[in-house]
Amino acid sequence: MTDFAVLLLAAGSSTRMQGRDKLLEKVDGETILRRQAKAALGSGAHVIVALAPNRPKRTEALAGLPVQQVIVENAEEGMGVSIRTAVAELSPEIESVAMLPADMPEITAEDLDEVFAACADFPGQIVRGASKSGVPGHPVVFPSKLFPMLAKLTGDEGGRSILKQETVHLVTLPDSHALTDLDTPNEWIAWQINRLSNDRSGQPRQIEGSIFG
Repeated sequence: MTDFAVLLLAAGSSTRMQGRDKLLEKVDGETILRRQAKAALGSGAHVIVALAPNRPKRTEALAGLPVQQVIVENAEEGMGVSIRTAVAELSPEIESVAMLPADMPEITAEDLDEVFAACADFPGQIVRGASKSGVPGHPVVFPSKLFPMLAKLTGDEGGRSILKQETVHLVTLPDSHALTDLDTPNEWIAWQINRLSNDRSGQPRQIEGSIFG
């Protein structure tokens, strides 16, 4: 699926983690960053990872994976600069790029396949993952016609301004896959507990979030 790319956003500073790096937290024995990079690769898409220059352990976590790493020199300016920098590095044959924060442990290769498949039904338009209850989340797939707008993003708004201007089609993903992100130690603990409980009861987890609102 070389005409699709997944942009894994991994240049954040983990300021809410009380000194820990959330992308180095372990899920099933491997860092969430590596785990989600492997999930993205499993979709068959080209995977590009936006990284901050002062986080060498994140680079180490990706060792051996066939991903394109892009260092965002001024990552502290916000998510906009990560998106802008990474989109500028995409090869010309990429027709769509899926934005995906690296701290979303429930997104799978199958979820990415679902949103990419929907792009064929809505050519040139934005396709976005949503929870089972219909709440918009991630991934968010932008067609190449919007790359010039992505290349102008600033600050920490992500792609919200673009979403307000464009038609967005939602694709329902299982449970809260499209919403669950983990920003604090308490959220990590709660998610792990809910995960164990879910394995026993079959009920969905409850921690939810979205960078695009």
